[in-house]
Amino acid sequence: MHQYSAQEIATLDHIVRERHSVRGYLPEQIPDELMQKVFETARWSPSGTNVQPWQICVASGETRDRIRAELLERVANKVATNPDHPGDAKIGDVWRERKRACARALYGAMGIEWEDREGRGRAAMRNHELFDAPHVAFLCIDDVFGKHTVADVGMYAQTLMLAMSANGIGSCAQGSLRDYPDLVRETFDLPPETKVLFGISFGFEDPDVPANQARTERATVSETVKFLN
Repeated sequence: MHQYSAQEIATLDHIVRERHSVRGYLPEQIPDELMQKVFETARWSPSGTNVQPWQICVASGETRDRIRAELLERVANKVATNPDHPGDAKIGDVWRERKRACARALYGAMGIEWEDREGRGRAAMRNHELFDAPHVAFLCIDDVFGKHTVADVGMYAQTLMLAMSANGIGSCAQGSLRDYPDLVRETFDLPPETKVLFGISFGFEDPDVPANQARTERATVSETVKFLN
């Protein structure tokens, strides 16, 4: 196995730790060459038996604009969501507290008090505005695959977002972008068996957006990993 230098290892560690969810973008589009570069890196993601089950649909320009407008119209008209896969069941205290801590970090950066329901509603709407990102990717999988193979798409997403970070591109993985999968299938002319898992908004980060100052902590290794000899 190739032995990486201490500098290379430190670079990887830095990229992993510094990657964060970007919730505000500059309008500048990513050049085609750079776009191809990060997706070229992502295609080397691991998957069970190398099946590579992911199907990625990227919207930019007018296509991105149409999707954003339709999402906002559906939300404004309270159109019921119809995700392809069920959401999480009721979660326990440790996971629930992590979600709340994440929300507190975000709302705090945005200057929104927890009791400000209207402010929190505006923050939630930013998801369907794609945080003004000039690009959005929808990560899909054929419905022939089970939950264990869905994990492969998660590995692809992590590789993609780390490749983006390494190349100066911000990103935000969004479960809310699975709410209206029919819109994705219609836009990209996908067959009904192609199911939408989630989306990733991406582009160049706007450092002046307060939400981009939000940072979250991680559980310690001892909390999440068991070592046995």
